[in-house]
Amino acid sequence: MTTSSTKGPASYFPSIEKKYGRPVAEWKELIRSSPLTRHMELVTWLKTDHGLGHGHANALVAHTLAEDTGK
Repeated sequence: MTTSSTKGPASYFPSIEKKYGRPVAEWKELIRSSPLTRHMELVTWLKTDHGLGHGHANALVAHTLAEDTGK
């Protein structure tokens, strides 16, 4: 599992781990396991159901979707 203390995609978001106490890899898995597929639906879901701030949710969803599409 990649964490903010190692190199890799999760290292882009150390403030998420620090502020919300959940490793970025877990947030990404949560995004990937969601039945939602649209960017803003996922952002809103992370904000309302999981308490992630808008900026963090937006950046994390964008990064996760880009990873999954190979962009």
